[in-house]
Amino acid sequence: MPEESIENIDFDKLNETAISQPLVKHIYTADPSAHVFNGKIYIYPSHDIESGIPFDDLGSHFAMQDYHVISMDAIHSEAVDNGVALHVDDVPWAEKQMWAPDAAHKDGKYYLYFPARDYDGIFKIGVAVGDAPEGPFTPQPEAIKGSYSIDPAVFEDEDGSYYMYFGGIWGGQLQKYRKNTYDQTFEMPEPQETALLPIVAKLTDDMLEFAEEPKEVQILDTHGNLLLEVDNNRRFFEASWVHKYDGKYYFSYSTGDTHFICYAIGDNPYGPFTYTGRILNPVVGWTSHHSICEVDGKWYLFYHDSSLSKGVTHLRSVKVAEITYNPDGSIVTLDPYKEY
Repeated sequence: MPEESIENIDFDKLNETAISQPLVKHIYTADPSAHVFNGKIYIYPSHDIESGIPFDDLGSHFAMQDYHVISMDAIHSEAVDNGVALHVDDVPWAEKQMWAPDAAHKDGKYYLYFPARDYDGIFKIGVAVGDAPEGPFTPQPEAIKGSYSIDPAVFEDEDGSYYMYFGGIWGGQLQKYRKNTYDQTFEMPEPQETALLPIVAKLTDDMLEFAEEPKEVQILDTHGNLLLEVDNNRRFFEASWVHKYDGKYYFSYSTGDTHFICYAIGDNPYGPFTYTGRILNPVVGWTSHHSICEVDGKWYLFYHDSSLSKGVTHLRSVKVAEITYNPDGSIVTLDPYKEY
């Protein structure tokens, strides 16, 4: 639900009709990346705080400073806050805005991937390493070479390869890049031009750098054409995520200003992916950001809304709901609130 409609919401009724409740309520959490490590669920969210910065389209009011890792023994267990896993003050190259992170595991080590603005105001992506899924994590002294924009999501394929997907427009600065090169004069495409695309790069064996030049991830319509910028109910905005189901790769993402979580299906981790539908209809709060994780043979959508803060855009709370698939592999769309 866009922010402009918040003043008309009865939050008591909304919370009664919500399909899920916040996993933690003592802090605000958003942008959840969920994984099962060692038989437990670990959620890597951003940590929303009251910044006192006015709302703008660049997300300046999202002034997050650290990361907390949330763990659960099972999908219906109590969610536990494991405390601060990484703070911006510990990252030599980063000045501010620790936005949506993700994590990965390899050979007994855990890797926390995160975006932040450097001291020139440019978003880059860093990595920090830990010995346990909940951290603490020790950051590398520099950002990943060749990284840019926001919303890193790391997918482990069945052959042991790891791929990072990233990118977000507006405040995420993706519109300032063409062919991995930054130019302050670059702007959004015109409405009838091809929409900006997310980016993918395979990771090196040590999980610390890109093994190749980042490349665009194509999202196509059913006719094989790239989506246009005017098609903002379907085109990519931010929040990449990839999971694999029944031999197919599912690339899911947020449409941003239209507030949908959508998905496209492909046969390769690089794409192309064909737009298939919506996973989640709009939630309360301007943003929508998610992950999809299999737990004990069932699939779950981890997402956020601003119901706990009664619609405050930058104070969000992580939630979880089960998703189901149709026989043809399409995902049944979720409405976050029943009969509202």
